[in-house]
Amino acid sequence: MGWRDKRSNAADHLLDTGRADDVAVVDGAQRYTYRDLRGAVARLIEALGELDLPRGSHVAVLGPNSFFWIAGYLAAMKAGCVAVPVSDRATLEEVRRNLALVGAAAAFVDRRALRRFDAALEGIAPVTDEALTSAGRLDEAWPELPAATECDLDADAALMFTSGTTSQPKAVRVTHRNILANTDSIVGYLGLGAEDRVLVVLPFYYCYGASLLHTHLRVGGRVVLLNSFAFPEVALDLLEREQCTVLAGVPSTFQLLLRAASFTARELPSLRVVQQAGGKLAPVLVEELLEARNTARLFLMYGQTEATARLSYLPPELLRSKPDSIGRGIAGVELHVLDEAGDPVRPGEQGEIYARGESICPGYYGAPAESAAKFTPSGLRTGDLATIDEDGDVFIVDRRDDFIKTWGFRVSSQEIEDCALRLDRLTSAAAVGVPDLAAGEAVILFVVARPGAEVTPDEVLAVCRAHLAKHMVPAGVFVVDALPLTGNGKVAKARLVTAAAGGTPTA
Repeated sequence: MGWRDKRSNAADHLLDTGRADDVAVVDGAQRYTYRDLRGAVARLIEALGELDLPRGSHVAVLGPNSFFWIAGYLAAMKAGCVAVPVSDRATLEEVRRNLALVGAAAAFVDRRALRRFDAALEGIAPVTDEALTSAGRLDEAWPELPAATECDLDADAALMFTSGTTSQPKAVRVTHRNILANTDSIVGYLGLGAEDRVLVVLPFYYCYGASLLHTHLRVGGRVVLLNSFAFPEVALDLLEREQCTVLAGVPSTFQLLLRAASFTARELPSLRVVQQAGGKLAPVLVEELLEARNTARLFLMYGQTEATARLSYLPPELLRSKPDSIGRGIAGVELHVLDEAGDPVRPGEQGEIYARGESICPGYYGAPAESAAKFTPSGLRTGDLATIDEDGDVFIVDRRDDFIKTWGFRVSSQEIEDCALRLDRLTSAAAVGVPDLAAGEAVILFVVARPGAEVTPDEVLAVCRAHLAKHMVPAGVFVVDALPLTGNGKVAKARLVTAAAGGTPTA
């Protein structure tokens, strides 16, 4: 029977496939089997039981990706509570605010994170990774995992915070139905199976990272953890050593792999699937991925936290002809591009993407006005402006909030960034608008050069002048060491706006 028939919660379905002796998690030098994972979940359920929490209590999960993090996340859901992944890359005040926003009653928090965030956990019962150890070592005398129990599939399973790239983060209510529907759709179009091993460089508190965990546990596969991507060659070495079959990343991940690492030159014989989401990857970089020596299939995907994770993907066979498309909705999701009147646009016309389906979440926690504005009668309002072609494939023009209004035109920041990356000595680029008396907003471009390469603002401007309309050419270019990123690996454009407005070349 499928999950719709059993009506048991998401954790049961993520735990019931893997064979007991198969490796589920590679965490540094440690390898944990599905028997270990189920036992660790059972142990942490016992720890929660000692706290005597009411059913439906909110339980935070705080710390870097780890075996303990995974076990805590699953234990919270299976115990009938709501898991609340919280970024360990946030500040103390941000963690305090987020925990207060959701009213967390308890927290699975590893000892390193506890030392850093102890002041934010006042009044919240902590359960640390010591619950899994005995005499300082992993205790493998595991209790039995409780049997699956029925639950309301439309009850909250997790609260996932939005990235906060354009506003304060909000807590998205993700139901058991949302997780299971989105997970099975992704498994289907990627063709995942028990033999798959994913290299995880994205944090699990990010919906994209969580989807990697969900999908690979669902099929009894393996997750290989790497908590730092500062040295991409280390990631590639680990991928080869662990014979990973799946690699997933956001644009900043692939900018480094393509232009600051040896990814395109390595054969990587085990790698069969490359997933890219979390923002548009410049077409020139898509082309570089397609020219890499490895023969992995590349899936360009689109999603939002409010949609659990994925909304659409572009079939790999369309990459050459439509490298800047996000394709169409995944199984169980419908995408519509609507004009201001709420009517479907014709091919070539611009509108906003709306989405419907079982993956769409019911709203934000404790924020009825924000929920009503985002979750509309027409579907999930994504905030992304797009066009469609005659085949019905969708092409994102830009985020509504990222458009730059200059000289009477609405300019796509993505188009400027894509143009700059034609200069192959750059790894990344980000365009923002700052107030300007003459232009309304002046276009300011931040770029990062390849390691060891030198790039001048004039060289970048020359490329832009050669390929962009005059009103789109940046008024200024800053060459910086790195772009500021959110904990999810997305460019923090608000910080760039502040830096540009102040005339400072650093962000």
